[in-house]
Amino acid sequence: MVESLETVLVEYDEDRGVGTLTMNRPDALNALSAQLRDDIVAGLERLEERNDGADGVELRAVVLEGAGGKAFCAGADIGGFCGESSGGSSARSHYDFIRDFPAPVVAKVDGYCLGGGFETALACDFRLASESSTFGFPEVTLGILPGAGGVQDVTKIAGPAVAKELAMTGEHISAARADEEGLVNRVYADDEFDAEVDDFVTDLAGQAPLAVQAIKRSADMAVNSGLEEGIAYDRSLFQELLRTEDHAEGAAAFSEDREPEFEGK
Repeated sequence: MVESLETVLVEYDEDRGVGTLTMNRPDALNALSAQLRDDIVAGLERLEERNDGADGVELRAVVLEGAGGKAFCAGADIGGFCGESSGGSSARSHYDFIRDFPAPVVAKVDGYCLGGGFETALACDFRLASESSTFGFPEVTLGILPGAGGVQDVTKIAGPAVAKELAMTGEHISAARADEEGLVNRVYADDEFDAEVDDFVTDLAGQAPLAVQAIKRSADMAVNSGLEEGIAYDRSLFQELLRTEDHAEGAAAFSEDREPEFEGK
């Protein structure tokens, strides 16, 4: 099964029980537009329908990837930051949908994985990266912070020092460094990447599905205590920062291809 939404391709391999969502905005490095966020949710819903009448176990795993070979997802569209990277104030965001999805979701990261794209990958259960991929939180250069819990997630995985380094400097790190910090599960050579990810997902999908789903819930319960409060706090900070002059300056500097001049206002 292959289905095309406006910005996402949805595929389903019946033999393995594996769904694939491809973020399909290659010309924009798969940046998170409102439509793309909605289509990720819609795609997950379409895949979850495979479980209807199958005791919830037909769909064994989902792969989330980016089209074009240059980026998993380069972050949010700068012009659409309001409510975009923050995941909104009331409706469930695509981050929430990924975290709560019953089957494990594997982020197949090839290329840029930045900002909201990095947060999208962090919402997944597994992150598999090609060796040429890069990760980072550039939001500070726009006078804001990762608005969907990215600092919280990295702090839980790699500790506060790494989270502060990534979020405060805005620098990109290599896949090798991300691996050292535990931010990705595996790093593969570029020329072996597709085959290695395919093998990993096939093995994952071949495990006992009810056990896999239970393990996912168990692990999430262990680490997510306090996460909702932390994300809510980040979202409140994000909304405050959106109203600052520094954010306006950062966005303007980005559009004008110049260095921003922040004044702490």
